[in-house]
Amino acid sequence: MASTMLRHVLFFTIGVFATSWIAQASDPDILSDFIVPANSNAIDGSFFTFTGMRGVFDSAVPPNFKVTKAGLAEFPALNGQSVSFAVLQYPAGGVNPPHTHPRSAEHLFVVEGTLVVGFIDTANKLYTQTLQLGDMFVFPKGLVHFQYNADAKEPATALSAFGSANAGTVSVPPSVFATGIDDGILAKSFKTDVATIQKIKAGLGGRA
Repeated sequence: MASTMLRHVLFFTIGVFATSWIAQASDPDILSDFIVPANSNAIDGSFFTFTGMRGVFDSAVPPNFKVTKAGLAEFPALNGQSVSFAVLQYPAGGVNPPHTHPRSAEHLFVVEGTLVVGFIDTANKLYTQTLQLGDMFVFPKGLVHFQYNADAKEPATALSAFGSANAGTVSVPPSVFATGIDDGILAKSFKTDVATIQKIKAGLGGRA
């Protein structure tokens, strides 16, 4: 299974880089080949190497949804390169809750299992699809989207590429219910009562 996944990873990576020249990146252009961190006197090939994905495909299925990122924070060589990457792992029944990436579209590629995915546009229209092994889906920049492994027995894995070194992630449930917005405001906004809002906050670990 691991070798099959690695073949999919190779295919996906080649495809991303082969088409990257036509992509409109959201990061600003740089005036040099690459950006060297201020605290580095000299760099070599190791600076352009990221090893944080080692073992991801050989490890046990995580008990909850897990994302392993290769973004600017994890891989400084991406600074100015308008690209980043992530491995998304979903246990049976696992979900990546509704969220947005404010600085990039997301190009998702299923390498194991199946996923129900969807996004909502600015007219509040839902676009959803069930993806099979080898399928790809694009989530437009800044729009709320989700992924769900509806299989009750088998895990799923996907790869995501972004057109920004720092796409950003805003998860809708905690950003709404766990950041201190007044309970009364939330109750009015969701046309419910304060008690219901407090139950939701408690379930998310937010302030009730």
